[in-house]
This record gives sequence, C-alpha cells and structure tokens, in this order.
Amino acid sequence: MRYKTILTGMLMLTTAGAVCAQDFNDPAEFKRQRDLLSMTAEGPEGQPWVQHLGGGMVETAKYKKEGAHTICFSNAGIFNPWRVVGMNNLTAEAELHKDKIKELVVLDAEGKDDKQISDIQSLVSGGKCDVLIVSPNTTAALTPAVEAACDKLPVIVFDRGVNTKCPVTYIHPVGGYGFGITSGDFIAGKLKKGENVLALRIVPGVDVLETRYSAAKRIFDEAGLNVIGSEFTGSDRAKTKAVVEDYINRGEKIDAVWMDAGDTATAALEAFEDAGLPYPVISGEDQQDFLRKWQKEKLVAIGPSYPTYQWRTPIIAALDILDGTSVPGPEWNLPQPAITEDTLASFIDERMPALHYSLCGCQDLPGYPGRWGGKK
Repeated sequence: MRYKTILTGMLMLTTAGAVCAQDFNDPAEFKRQRDLLSMTAEGPEGQPWVQHLGGGMVETAKYKKEGAHTICFSNAGIFNPWRVVGMNNLTAEAELHKDKIKELVVLDAEGKDDKQISDIQSLVSGGKCDVLIVSPNTTAALTPAVEAACDKLPVIVFDRGVNTKCPVTYIHPVGGYGFGITSGDFIAGKLKKGENVLALRIVPGVDVLETRYSAAKRIFDEAGLNVIGSEFTGSDRAKTKAVVEDYINRGEKIDAVWMDAGDTATAALEAFEDAGLPYPVISGEDQQDFLRKWQKEKLVAIGPSYPTYQWRTPIIAALDILDGTSVPGPEWNLPQPAITEDTLASFIDERMPALHYSLCGCQDLPGYPGRWGGKK
C-alpha cells in the first residue's frame, strides 16, 4: 500500500488495481452507562476493539458487495494527539486488509463543521465510495449531512455521535457519561464535602465531551463539592496552564482538577509547581506524559480513557458490512477501561513519545512502534 496526501486535505491509501437538540444531562443514559462500565464484554479476549458490551446485532446482507472495496472516511480532523494516534491506528488497520480494500479515501475537516459537511457531500456524490465512515466534528451540525449520506450508502459513525439512528452502527466506547462517572467518582471519593473542583474542558457542543462534564458535575453536586469554574481551553497547553494560574492568583483554593480530556494535564500541574503549591487530586487520561508524571510525583490521580483502539473498529466494521456479516448495533459499545494506581506501571512505555495514548491497541499493527513515534 502507498500513501498520497492531497493539498485539499485528502489522504488516500491505495493498492494496485432534521436536527433535534441533544440532551447532555440524561439520567437514564447516565444509569445505562454506569451499568455498562461494570459489564463483561463479549468477543475475542485481548482484542477490545472487536468486543462489545450488550446490545444486539444488525443484519447487513443488503449491503454485500463482491470484490475489493473503496472505503471513505470523513474525519473531524487531526487537531490533538489523541486523534493523531487514532489516525495511525485506522490507516494501519487498513493495511492488514490489502486484499479487501482497493482504496481508502480520507478527508480531513480540520475541525470545521462547514468543511466536513462539504466533504461528506463530495464523497457521497463522487459515486466511488462503497461505505462511508464519519467521525463528526460536532453533533447537531453534522446530523443532516449524515442523514443525507445514509440515503445513498451504508454509513458508520464512530468516536463522536450524531442525532440520528440512520447509520448501520455507531461505534464508541461506553461513552461520555462513563468517562465522567469514572473520573467523578474517583475525585468525589478523595475530597471532603465543601472542597473545590476546577473543571477544565476542550470545546462545547460535542456530545462525548458535554456528557463527560454533566456526569461528573452530577456526582460532584451529590457529594457536596464546589465546582469553582468550568473553563474551555481548546486542548492548548499554554492556555490550560494560564487558566489554572489565574484561579491560583485570584486566591482560589483548588483541591482537585477534573478534565474532560487529559492531553493537557501536565500543563495544569505545572501551574501548581510554579506557585509552590501541592498537587491537587487530578483526573487525566492514558497519555504517556501524564502517566509518567503520575508515577514520578506519586500523584493522587486516575486515568479514565476513551481508548484510541476504537479507531481500528470502523475499518473492521466496514469490511464486515460489505461482506454481509452482522455487526453489533445500532450502537456498538466497546469496553472503556481506566488506569488506576494499581495498574499504572503496566501502561508506562518509555519507548513511546510523551503524547502517545497507552490504550491504542496498536502493538500488533504494521509499523509499530515507529509509526506512532516510538523507538524500538
């Protein structure tokens, strides 16, 4: 296989030859995801990217096509380290199926709703796609484009959701509520009633991020904790540190830092170091720099995850659908583990770069570890 990058934002991998508002504070979904967190997954042991938690199966016989296929992917963008790791997973997974994939076409929306809407329209109208994979930039804005695509070809949505049931399956780990429950429960269990939590967030309007916060906020309220701020940082390390410094300089006591994504956790901790303050209780993620910091400084911490191994699953699902094989759906719930103090050491890999995500499930993929920036 070879790669070809097009200046318009297209990446190609080839071989020879009506919108409704979404409720981000749903008690029933909160409970469902809490239950999923404790459920035993079905599927091959040691391969969580093809496992599923409960749910049914979707018949796909009507989509069966002979020969090698063109798989098209509309990506929200590659605008943070999590998505870089994920994109490497997706293209490497595709390399495992050279006999079945004629072409993999990827359009990068660069974090822009209008560009992704145009990208989807272009892919669908081009007539070459046998199946369309979508990772939406934001939930409501992309729903009409996904619905229109569903009328033309099988669609798989993953990572972030849309407000429609038309895709063949929606692939994701347990979900935002699950992430917020894991991190919220941990922090609530370490703090006393009346103590303060600073919430650091990425961007508004994305379902899996909004529900992370609503779940954690529900838990903090029930525990009698004070959320002294809820700040968007855009995944920018400098801005994250500046936000925390501002709260410290205003005299706010911060007992815990909760994050809806941990890619800037070490930047938040630097603000406490510079101020000569003890580290707070903190929730990060499965990113190497945070895990190493946690181990070195003996932090009181947890690493909830939204595992990047999920980027392998859409390629596998696309090929199953085009083979007419049933797939989990209409929601394909993948396991969503968390890193704890007891398991921390097993997830630290000094060969891998600081911004690598440990739950990539990529160790058996072509080019590992170099493709992900690692050293042999």
